[in-house]
Amino acid sequence: MSKTTPSANKPAVLVLAASRSGADDPVARLKGTSHKCLAPIDGVVMLERVVRAILDSDVLGQIYISIESEELLRTVPALKNWLEGGIIRITPVRGNLADSVLAAAQMMENAFPMVITTGDNALHTAEILQDFVGQFNALSGDAAAGFTTAETVIADFPEVGLAYHRLKDGGYSSCNLYAFRSDKALTAVRIFEGGGQFGKRPMRIIKAFGISPFILYKFRLATLDQLLKRIARNLGISADIIMLPYSYGPIDVDNIPFFDISERALRERRLGKN
Repeated sequence: MSKTTPSANKPAVLVLAASRSGADDPVARLKGTSHKCLAPIDGVVMLERVVRAILDSDVLGQIYISIESEELLRTVPALKNWLEGGIIRITPVRGNLADSVLAAAQMMENAFPMVITTGDNALHTAEILQDFVGQFNALSGDAAAGFTTAETVIADFPEVGLAYHRLKDGGYSSCNLYAFRSDKALTAVRIFEGGGQFGKRPMRIIKAFGISPFILYKFRLATLDQLLKRIARNLGISADIIMLPYSYGPIDVDNIPFFDISERALRERRLGKN
């Protein structure tokens, strides 16, 4: 049963749910919705699943949704009820994800510490959120990012075809879970410039972080920890890696094949097959 009372003593959470490509998004088009995160998957709207996981985790406080308008949320009964009950609140959408995060931080009450996730993480559970927040609370860096190893993902989802970050110590994929301890850490929102997705478009690393991290990344000259620390140093902050041993962690609903894989996994989870 979902918890329904956010606590000011817990990290606030920002869910990025705005549409990046509108009607051109293949998942939104497939399901006939304005936004990918408003598409139903195994019978439940994606964004509703994300909010339920946050509430069930009981480790996060006020929930903020970055989306174009309240009316979009009111089309989903559960989201409408949470909105009217003050369980979720809306933050403004700007021209890109980085600017939307900065705008959200300015209007959020008790913005820090802040956890950021996305509205298409349909497979995320209370467990992965509890693990991420628990590790973040035990660390001291200004910022943190959650990753899972390629081996962990492939063991359960060999067909998923993620664009892994191939580094000196192996392959990794982001779990779309980030944390910021103070406003100082907001320099790290450059990770969202251009939509992120550095595994698919590594040249974006140059724009966001400079040539040195790109060289380390491109030629696998650094471990994940070394690369993150170099990026953090360039940004004038400290940062931690949070390793999450959940094969579903990096799988967001980014396209039709990922939708199909996620829906099958959710169905199996619902039927108790895994």
